[in-house]
Amino acid sequence: MLSERELAFIAIHKDSYPRVYRFVRRRVESAEIAEELAADVFRVVWQKWDEEPRTDLAWLLTVARNLVGNAYRSRDRQLALQDKLRAAAVVRGGEESGNVAVQDAMAQLRDKDRDVLQLAYWDDLSMAEIAGVLQCSESAAKVRLHRARAAFRKHMPPAAAESITAESTTQKMGA
Repeated sequence: MLSERELAFIAIHKDSYPRVYRFVRRRVESAEIAEELAADVFRVVWQKWDEEPRTDLAWLLTVARNLVGNAYRSRDRQLALQDKLRAAAVVRGGEESGNVAVQDAMAQLRDKDRDVLQLAYWDDLSMAEIAGVLQCSESAAKVRLHRARAAFRKHMPPAAAESITAESTTQKMGA
């Protein structure tokens, strides 16, 4: 049996989610990110329910706006880090080095692919450890790593891909 609090929350979610989602969707680049942020709005509502159960749309949209801002700042920090890594690779090996090609290829990957490659090569984790970090089975982690490697190879220039061996890839990826 659901509590009164849970029933009230479900009603608010049902009534407000579409408007919150549309608000967020207009401000972010993908539906996936919009869904995640809209869900986070209601996570915040649930967490703050005991303090002050606010349910007005203006407050929900304020929470959504703040979460969108946080997402943009996070994305900007990630891009700045990628730029910094690329600049360091250029300084170390020149514009035509394998280091730069690796950094460029990594920058083009989806976050999920980049993360699994970094766990495998930067952090030198075993498949079991990667599975633990990703909260999935070991076989699922193997599949994710395989797909990430394939995506990485697609983004590598042919000449750079040939010159980089498995050992040097680990080194060039920052290990």
